Amino acid sequence: MVRIPAQAIALLALGSGGLVATILLGIIWAPDVNPSQWRAPAAYRIIFLHVPFAWTSFLAFGMLFWGSLGWYLRRTERSWRLVQSGSDLGLLFGIGVITSGPIWGMAEWGVPWDWADLRLNTFALLTALALFIVMARRSQPDHDSTRDTIAAVGLFGFILVPITAVATTLYQKRHPGVVIIESEDSGLDPAIRTVMIIGFVSVTLLFIGLTMVSHTLYSAEAEMELNLKVLDEMNGGE
Repeated sequence: MVRIPAQAIALLALGSGGLVATILLGIIWAPDVNPSQWRAPAAYRIIFLHVPFAWTSFLAFGMLFWGSLGWYLRRTERSWRLVQSGSDLGLLFGIGVITSGPIWGMAEWGVPWDWADLRLNTFALLTALALFIVMARRSQPDHDSTRDTIAAVGLFGFILVPITAVATTLYQKRHPGVVIIESEDSGLDPAIRTVMIIGFVSVTLLFIGLTMVSHTLYSAEAEMELNLKVLDEMNGGE
């Protein structure tokens, strides 16, 4: 029986509770934005999920990159666990980003997707990359050659991360930047900033907890496969 670390359970509980609090505060407590500047001003509240999801997906893709690099340099099971967890979580949070984004786009633009928006399309490619790696891991035999191919995809695909990050800063054609409300301090309304911080912390805690759970499950799976292999060899030698 696989035993999930108590720390992981605690992190998942805290992250889930914080995520619920983020949603409620975003709906009830966060102030409205200037309706003259937005077609659907209330729809901005989805940023309290959209932006933290994007942040944690970048963390996941970073994990995938380091795991892929470590696999090539050291070929250790620890590095491969990073590839497994990074691709799984990159897909999970990437889906969160490309789902929440079109919801806002439908409300604000009248269409769920803008094919001219560089940020949307590069993030979609990142999520598709994670999907490819997850499907390849599950459908192909777990040999070193398969791992080499998947790690190569993870390494080269990571190029999309800085491209997406730069596009988020520079490309402001239709996709909104930071929601700005007049304030003497930072330009960001204190209530919005507070909800955003709660969202970032909560989703990050979820990410860490899920990483620990993923590592535990994949380690147990590898140990079980190793034991089965040893048993097969023993039975074959009799």
